[in-house]
Amino acid sequence: MPRLTPDQLLQELAGAEDLLIVQDLDGVCMQLVKDPLTRRMDPTYVDAVAALDGEFAVLTNGEHEGRRGVNRLVEQALGDSDLPKREGRYLPGLAAGGVQLQDRFGDLSHPGVSPAEMAFLAAAPTRMEALLMERLPGLLPQVSVDDLAEVARAAVLDTQVSPTINLNGIFELVPADVITQQALQTMLSELMHQLLAEAAAQGLEKSFFLHVAPNLGRDAQGQERIKPAAEGDVGTTDIQFMLTGSIKEAGLLVLLNQHIQRRWGESPLGETFNVRTAPHDSEALLALVQQRIPAERMPLLVGVGDTVTSTASADGTGWLRGGSDRGFLNLLQDLGAWCGQSNRVVLVDSSHGEVDRPSHADGSLQGITDPEDPLRIDALMPDGPEQYIAWFRQLSERRRVG
Repeated sequence: MPRLTPDQLLQELAGAEDLLIVQDLDGVCMQLVKDPLTRRMDPTYVDAVAALDGEFAVLTNGEHEGRRGVNRLVEQALGDSDLPKREGRYLPGLAAGGVQLQDRFGDLSHPGVSPAEMAFLAAAPTRMEALLMERLPGLLPQVSVDDLAEVARAAVLDTQVSPTINLNGIFELVPADVITQQALQTMLSELMHQLLAEAAAQGLEKSFFLHVAPNLGRDAQGQERIKPAAEGDVGTTDIQFMLTGSIKEAGLLVLLNQHIQRRWGESPLGETFNVRTAPHDSEALLALVQQRIPAERMPLLVGVGDTVTSTASADGTGWLRGGSDRGFLNLLQDLGAWCGQSNRVVLVDSSHGEVDRPSHADGSLQGITDPEDPLRIDALMPDGPEQYIAWFRQLSERRRVG
């Protein structure tokens, strides 16, 4: 089937009776940047989200709170640190892959997370910085120790429940040096696996996992594959140290459960359902919905993301598919097929920012999808976040008027 134009999608959604938009953030409603502290949010987008109250939720691997949290961006956009809480203007939904739940007033919770897990996460950023300083001098001998200390400090994103190492600033020291960039990616993976081992030694063996972004899907052991740097596509830039269960597919079901509770007055998956207790694979999640939720109570779901990857396997016999948005978009599509609704998948081109990403420009979507891809992309936003925000504002206006 041919893809919908943004205008056709707008027309389709404007009159939907029961709608839930589930949206990623970075690269979708904000340009990708090398330093997350420089992100900016469009105030008209924040207004449009508020107008779609009850029909919109975020699902992001970023976080709501803290100095790097999206809540700070909302406050900056509105020019008032008190207004969002007073008027309910924060972005509702799930962050940190699904373990950080927030309503539009900024009331925050971490369902299913233990004090011991929170304590380990609190100490993790300092440990990450120390481990970087052990490894970087051998890979970048031409860079002074003081300069390495500065980039190591900037590389560690000290978020509350998903501390992350971001290689963008370190990559800037070796632009166009693909070999060294790949070595840095390997180093980062080894460092984060050491942190997992240290957690296990404290009795937290099953508490955490590594989220690789962007990735090339999962290997036979279920671990996400590094996307190696290549010319024109820097590949994996981040590895997040995340709580087990922090997967967007499970988060989608949490948001669906909440939506049905608001509309119908009952939680079909249970009032305490959360990503820590949910199944971890898409087949089991789909089966749970089929078992517990009547098809006629399913809303029309629209999933919006930017990070979907597909690369030919080395032996040429298939495709390595991944990307942090692929799983929840696939599940959203499968839910629509089951209940007989045309759930929609929207992909935003995030190559317009500061990070090298595959582009939609030539229409081939090389590096994003492939001819055999089971994920059907229903609509594209090739001009990136600015185009998406303009479209989203139109949708908000149309549904408010309707």
